[in-house]
Amino acid sequence: MAAPLVTSTVSADAWPALPLEEWKPTYHNLHMWTQIVGKVRLALTPKINHWWNVPLYVNARGLTTSPIPYGRDVFEIQFDFIDHQLVIACGDGARTKLALAPRTVADFYSEFISALHALNIEVKIYPKPVEVPDPVPFAKDNLYSAYDADAAHRFWRILVSCDSVFQQFRARFLGKSSPVHFFWGSFDLAVSRFCGRRAPERPEADSITREAYSHEVISAGWWPGAGLDGPAFYSYTAPEPPGLAKQRVAPASAFYHPDMKEFILTYDDVRSASAPERMLLEFLQSTYEAGATLASWDRAELERPTTT
Repeated sequence: MAAPLVTSTVSADAWPALPLEEWKPTYHNLHMWTQIVGKVRLALTPKINHWWNVPLYVNARGLTTSPIPYGRDVFEIQFDFIDHQLVIACGDGARTKLALAPRTVADFYSEFISALHALNIEVKIYPKPVEVPDPVPFAKDNLYSAYDADAAHRFWRILVSCDSVFQQFRARFLGKSSPVHFFWGSFDLAVSRFCGRRAPERPEADSITREAYSHEVISAGWWPGAGLDGPAFYSYTAPEPPGLAKQRVAPASAFYHPDMKEFILTYDDVRSASAPERMLLEFLQSTYEAGATLASWDRAELERPTTT
């Protein structure tokens, strides 16, 4: 399927540099802070397939939970990466703010829970992070007192640019598709497509993984460097069909990572391209086509016809 012309409508800083080594302490803290906030949404919202009730969403100022039901009211929590505040806003007009500033995870956790209590929001969350090696309880995580506002802003700007391209890619698909959402467990922005068939059971997997991969899926996303030396885009098909690793995908710099079992395109390749949005769409489309074709998805039924 040919990719339509995509032109950039944003400023030159839409794809800023974000070297992993420059912001590791802030990266760690933001990962933990988003987990703390995300766990509130997890605790208070009805479970949706593939855990779609738990992610955060990119908006015009940062990342938001979207409205969370609470009793007969709602509240929303937003990471504002422009004014560098965590804003908790309630449907009755009450609101409070916490500064996003250098502090430990333990300090953030304590102040955040206190802020919820001050708004009469009572919620119990699992007090340890998930999807990280050697998890330390939030209340005891004093590893870094860090927050690099410039790095956090660049991180958000990348999410905004990725979100725009992912939304275009999502619009091409007529089958079941996830929203474009930010998973705080793995700290990545992702979008997923499904063909409708159930996947083989994974009896050895934990309950989180079994729910996430209950159906055949092709997922793509961006994350800021976990497991690699820097930020990258990824795409995988689950279950992986035979021969996928040998497929040629676009652009030429993309490659299959045998340990991760994913196609990878480095973020720096995209940001240095003359047309970053076009390159990213080529990666998303070509890796999807490789997986969908080998897995015998009914592409004629699932894909929106192209127009000229």
